[in-house]
Amino acid sequence: MRLSIIAGLCAVALAATACGAGEAGSDRALAGQTVDVIGTWSGEEQVHFEKVLDAFSKKTGAQVRYTGAGDELPTVVQTRVSGGTPPSIALVAQPGFAAQLAKSGAIKPVGAEVEDAVTANYAPIWKQLGSFDNRLYGVYFKVANKSTVWYNQKAFEAASLPVEKPATWDKFLATSRALADAGTPAVSIAGADGWTLTDWFENVYLRTAGPDNYDKLTRHEIPWTDETVRVALRELAKLFGDAKLVQGGSSGALQTEFAKSVTNVFDDPSQAAMVYEGDFVAGVISSSTKTVVGQDAGFFPFPSLNGSAPSVVTGGDMAVQFKDDAATTKLMQFLASPESGSVWAADGGYLSANKGIEPKAYPNEVTHELAQQILDAGDNVRFDMSDLTPAAFGGTKGAGMWKALQDFLGDPTKIDETMQGLESAAGKAYKP
Repeated sequence: MRLSIIAGLCAVALAATACGAGEAGSDRALAGQTVDVIGTWSGEEQVHFEKVLDAFSKKTGAQVRYTGAGDELPTVVQTRVSGGTPPSIALVAQPGFAAQLAKSGAIKPVGAEVEDAVTANYAPIWKQLGSFDNRLYGVYFKVANKSTVWYNQKAFEAASLPVEKPATWDKFLATSRALADAGTPAVSIAGADGWTLTDWFENVYLRTAGPDNYDKLTRHEIPWTDETVRVALRELAKLFGDAKLVQGGSSGALQTEFAKSVTNVFDDPSQAAMVYEGDFVAGVISSSTKTVVGQDAGFFPFPSLNGSAPSVVTGGDMAVQFKDDAATTKLMQFLASPESGSVWAADGGYLSANKGIEPKAYPNEVTHELAQQILDAGDNVRFDMSDLTPAAFGGTKGAGMWKALQDFLGDPTKIDETMQGLESAAGKAYKP
């Protein structure tokens, strides 16, 4: 799920920062060449990305033609590939689709200069996430932080409680109970949108089972009846199963869509004190409420469980190349550089895993903290599990993970039934 984040918070003009390893040169040797790029972005996000492309054109002389395809990007790309007119570069949000393109030979492994830039500017996990069959195909240009819990300071004040930023799951539950005891539902849960429940599960599972088991479950190398799944569901049930903690109880949560879960917390008066979801919550707060991010609205990292290290579930847009001409390769190299990300970072609505981007490039402290959390997690970053699984299991409304976890929210005592339902759906979806 992708939403604009804190778009347009600042219109600071940012001069190009010092070049990182492997950056495109500035000799304008590519004048007269054109690079054709397809992405999901439209509207304000497209404006921001086109500023990045303009910076590349000014630097190299190459022209870039951008097309926004929205959620239809996989279909548009497949149609163009089948018709023999592939783009030069596509920015895809589904690693499974990128893997499919790599397997078919539609996209090219990156060259040495691009791989060197990725090695220099990203933690190793991002190289792993962009690789298929041990060859690097993708550059993660824009990422999301899906391990954040957002709170309304005024809701805590109304409950006569100090603002808590619990570092552990046990303290998070204790804070939630204190809010409930004071008459304020702790958490608004968007149970009507099954994808939010997959994100809840993924964050708890990553912290209870660890990154290696997360990878195995994602690939269905261990079953959904494994004990590690039971442990994670039991922890979730401590929250989902306590009607006092969840705004509207389970039945109310199952009728709450994502945007409503945010406005439940940040409208005046608020109906709950906290909401879990990714950094894009900030965009909904800014566009749909009068609450100001960084003042009355803040966030804290998803709490640790059983002493787990800092971890982040992420999503992101990965650039892959269908052509290997000089201009296309140079743009891929540019997208892997700190310089390119700094252009968009200045405008807000953007996070990067590129460790070369200076903190001052971000327009405010909240956005910088969101990006820093990703960097601090290092190799404990994992891509959204539901986006990595077959769509029939991880991305279909009323089926697979979405349906099983909605049923679990409705009755969190049914842990065994939930595990068996997940395994049955996975067994069907993962068949060749």
